[in-house]
Amino acid sequence: MNKENYLRGMLMIILSAFFFACMNVCVRLSGDLPFVQKSFFRNLVAAVFAAIVILKNHTSLKVQKDCRIPLAMRCIFGTMGILCNFYAVDHLMVADASILNKLSPFFAILFSLLFLKEKITRFQSGCVVLAFVGCLFIVKPSFQNTALMPALIGVCGGLGAGIAYTMVRYLGNHGLKGPVIVFYFSLFSCLIVLPWVIAGFVPVSVKQLCILLMAGLFAAGGQFCITAAYTYAPARKISIYDYSQILFATILGFCLFGEIPDVYSFIGYGLIVAASLLMFLYNRKKKDI
Repeated sequence: MNKENYLRGMLMIILSAFFFACMNVCVRLSGDLPFVQKSFFRNLVAAVFAAIVILKNHTSLKVQKDCRIPLAMRCIFGTMGILCNFYAVDHLMVADASILNKLSPFFAILFSLLFLKEKITRFQSGCVVLAFVGCLFIVKPSFQNTALMPALIGVCGGLGAGIAYTMVRYLGNHGLKGPVIVFYFSLFSCLIVLPWVIAGFVPVSVKQLCILLMAGLFAAGGQFCITAAYTYAPARKISIYDYSQILFATILGFCLFGEIPDVYSFIGYGLIVAASLLMFLYNRKKKDI
């Protein structure tokens, strides 16, 4: 891999992190709309984008038999991940909600053991434990902590995303195209929440609609950028830069909402990022041996 492709991959993954941070900010800026309604608009835009790519490339929507159950799991747990993340963004600081969602790689390791029968080394187990210790500093479990429930829901968002990414790994290894996975997932997410959106629909102003569409556009931009990043460079060399989303989320949260994380949250951020860095260095060294 040449240096130019490495730099391109690094730039694209940082750009994707910025887009996802902007998506979370747009979710908050859209106001007191139900989080289910917000997720519907986000997924609707993603479904349209994926459909355009599929039509342009004449990609088949047929799913082979051995991929149907994993695709269903990707849709179900991916939807769970988005709903929990959007709820957390509405009730926590943007930076806290973002870092809790970034627990997904560690959940993916655990579920890769269960579903894909991939072995976990002691070092990887240690990194997972370190990440969850960091999670405790952010969640700050206490019966007096009013943010406890939203934080736990945010952790569930990381859990759902971790299972979903494990299924994406399986589907990708079995030849199912990325746009097809995104299309089915986004369409499923829209359909599954549609009854709740209709039953509890809250009128949307033009401003809110524009912000929600922007959230969908940022989400689509993040997906396309992260896909492009991994075409330029392998995950072991650039995945750590995805945690720049925490920096973007902290800056945007402070500038737009005046949010300042407490010292415990910063300790939690540091532990989770440290666990990710150690995992990144471990995977890179292992691949280079």
